[in-house]
Amino acid sequence: MLIPHDTRSALDTVVDLVNTAPQDGTGDSAADRLADLDALYEFARNQNISGVGDLDERDLRAVRAVRTRFAEVLAAPDPRTAADLINQLVAAAGTTPQLTDHDGYDWHVHYFAPGASVADHLAADCGMALSFMVVAGEQERLRRCEAPDCGHAFVDLSRNRSRRYCDSRTCGNRLHVAAYRARRKEAAG
Repeated sequence: MLIPHDTRSALDTVVDLVNTAPQDGTGDSAADRLADLDALYEFARNQNISGVGDLDERDLRAVRAVRTRFAEVLAAPDPRTAADLINQLVAAAGTTPQLTDHDGYDWHVHYFAPGASVADHLAADCGMALSFMVVAGEQERLRRCEAPDCGHAFVDLSRNRSRRYCDSRTCGNRLHVAAYRARRKEAAG
């Protein structure tokens, strides 16, 4: 599947934002990684979100609300449900499509209005990236890690849509090693 750079970046941002939420797991994954304004500034900087000015608690609450909506889209059982959620998200952001070619990237479309809040920026641009996945019939590529102690979101860009883990070197490998040890133990038993 060919995904333009801006859509891929926006999908990565969706995944990174959803993965800041507390997970039903163990260790550090249980903490909210968007706990305060410093974390929001760091997230915006790491995602190269343009036009982020001064942020306050209202921005933090709004971005957390967008994060919740993105998680709902990823959990949507069918394209119609996903489309309804995305439509609500994008409409609330007040999209204003604009062609741009900033920071060395070729022409692409930004969907957020000039001067939009960081939450509206995320809702508009990332919501449109999610909508492209639904339109392309590729919603199933937006999924959660199948490792029982993980649950992180990821975009499956494998050719045959077979990826099961957020990272095959950590979650996937850990489960494969555990299964191997269980088989050895049973065989020795």
